Amino acid sequence: MKLLRVKIWLVFGVGFGFVLNPVGQLAAADQADQEDIERLLGLIDVGPYEVPDLMLQKDDNYAYSAVDVEPFRHVTPFKEHFLEQMEYTGPGRAIPEPEDIETVKLGFIGPIMGTVSVATGGKSHEEALGIPMLRGSRLAIEQANQRGGYLDRGIPFELVVSNDNGLWGASGNEIIKMAYKDRVWAILGTIDGANSHIAIRVALKAEITMMNTGDTDPTFIETNIPWVFRNIGDDRQQSYLLVDYLYRKLGYTRVGIIRASNRYGRFGVREILDGSRRLSNPIILEMAYQVGAADFTLQLERLKATNCEAIVHWGDATDGAAILNQMREMGMDHPYYACDRCVSDEFLEIAGDNAEGVMCGYPWDPTRDDPDLEAFRTAYRERFSLEPDTYSAHAYDGMNLLIWAVQTVGLNRAKIRDILAHRAKPYKGVTGEIPFSACLDDLGEVFLTRVENGKWKFYSREDLDIPQGRIAPRDRVSRKTASAADVGQMKNLPPG
Repeated sequence: MKLLRVKIWLVFGVGFGFVLNPVGQLAAADQADQEDIERLLGLIDVGPYEVPDLMLQKDDNYAYSAVDVEPFRHVTPFKEHFLEQMEYTGPGRAIPEPEDIETVKLGFIGPIMGTVSVATGGKSHEEALGIPMLRGSRLAIEQANQRGGYLDRGIPFELVVSNDNGLWGASGNEIIKMAYKDRVWAILGTIDGANSHIAIRVALKAEITMMNTGDTDPTFIETNIPWVFRNIGDDRQQSYLLVDYLYRKLGYTRVGIIRASNRYGRFGVREILDGSRRLSNPIILEMAYQVGAADFTLQLERLKATNCEAIVHWGDATDGAAILNQMREMGMDHPYYACDRCVSDEFLEIAGDNAEGVMCGYPWDPTRDDPDLEAFRTAYRERFSLEPDTYSAHAYDGMNLLIWAVQTVGLNRAKIRDILAHRAKPYKGVTGEIPFSACLDDLGEVFLTRVENGKWKFYSREDLDIPQGRIAPRDRVSRKTASAADVGQMKNLPPG
């Protein structure tokens, strides 16, 4: 117990403080946090044939789904998934820390080099997202080394980098390489939804933690793999906010969608499709386009013919801006809404004056007044001579979470997973507070952002007067008797 408390003092007095405020002043840990972590460390200190008696989180509802946009809302399902935390009952917690290591290796996988393949539909297109993700990860590693590296032994952290080239199976091979050859302790990545799904299934077999910071596919976390975490708000949560805004706030009844013909576009709009239908305003038309296309006349003419009131785009920033420009050239003055990938300087540059008034979902507010965020920006500019974006900021938080776990429990993969999966309080990162759900997804607040005078301005639900829907209790008998007015009262909003 004495050794345990020494480690706790190191983690909280030095390690925990710098991870909660990684680029700011060291903060004294809350006494309750210290006691909680000490309790967890004691629980997971078990023999090779024991399973720790850990409390499993149980959520009241999934991803803050409002009552009236949940599936099967007219009946109580026999089984509701993703509400109860998966337990890891396997071995590994008793494996001793290796003595013969010169660095503590953490893995990174992301799209950082361009490829051309049939699997990606031609030339890959996500390097502009993956490279900032790598920079954020590097900065976190470098700062940890400046503070003394792995504190228990004073050895440096090392980032092992792999390219996610978009080929099916290749991402799985990279996970195997990092887990068994490079012997990393945890892995951060990736962005592409299909590749992420493959990677985490291999991570399950290899029993190694994967922290995702760039894939907003809602189905990513629905695999219920106990080794998988995500610290970015997904398309489900962003779509719920956008749906609330379109129908409850603005009163639209006829909305059209134009999206990329890839997994990102297809899965990204799924909750908008479902939410619109469940609010009795089904999407009037959904049109897909080839990524990187030069002309969108066919899609736009068909959308125009529907007399829709607004258009939602889901795809990359370059395509989104090109579509918007062509819409305006065709005389289409429809309000334009888009996904978080369009929130970029590139979109503003390509769209020009047409960008004014465009509104997008976004997983965080990068303009908030936060000394840790400003310190991160300063450090990022000094290191890379660039402004950080959402991919670099979330990767920075994700890598710092992994570093915090290693500093807290030492070099043991199972315990790294345990301490991340069972921490009681939200992690305070530069992107805001990160509370993990039962299925280890980020349930932090998401935002809408609008172009005003050529700049992105960010709005919370509170700013837009769109309250979060009240969560219906799980012990209800049935929701089939709830009228539209009842549902509206649950939401504290007029009925949809």
